[in-house]
Amino acid sequence: MLLLGGAILRIAITGSYQRYVKHGLRPLLLLAGAFLVIMAVLTLWYEIRVRHPGGHSHEPGVGWLLLLPALVLLTLSPPALSSFAAAKAGTVVVSSQSDYPPLPPGNPAPVKLLDYSARAIYDSGRSLTGRTVRLDGFVTPGPGGHPVLARIVLTCCAADGRPVKVGLDGKAPTGLPTGTWIQADGVYSTRTGNDPINKAKIPYLTVTAWQEIPTPQDPYD
Repeated sequence: MLLLGGAILRIAITGSYQRYVKHGLRPLLLLAGAFLVIMAVLTLWYEIRVRHPGGHSHEPGVGWLLLLPALVLLTLSPPALSSFAAAKAGTVVVSSQSDYPPLPPGNPAPVKLLDYSARAIYDSGRSLTGRTVRLDGFVTPGPGGHPVLARIVLTCCAADGRPVKVGLDGKAPTGLPTGTWIQADGVYSTRTGNDPINKAKIPYLTVTAWQEIPTPQDPYD
């Protein structure tokens, strides 16, 4: 329990927890790790000072199995879900809402891929008209094998991750390796496509400028 709690605290403090769960779950991981460490210390104190003072206990060895998840967290660091996962799953079916708030100030305005998709598909781009937006994501094959911009959306953890995809028109990048992270500036396009995997709609962005970027610390949408 001490090692497992320590491993959870370590990934929560270093930030590598974002490869497993959503960014907002960090406080819960810190609480869970701290709880396990405290309980382990209290259990150890009870065993030594109260239950078996001056002696030895003979407990079932199954408890040592708790070392396995601790060792995995301490020694293995899997990469965040990216292009491989996106190529195997259809784009997220975005949900509509009755009203879309104004875009963030600035030009270009930073917008998440999921938000752009909802505005483009269900709001017919009305809240995007006249604005240049900035989208961050990785390149992955889309309709017709042409590259699209994608990012993995998490409901809770990496196990339920699904991609959201936005097609690229205009000055779209070509020849980039799959999985390359880029920052694309552009304007709303009336064009839409269909994901070849689940036939869901994919909105498009007319790219005016783009550049390669490093993988962000929080790679999920």
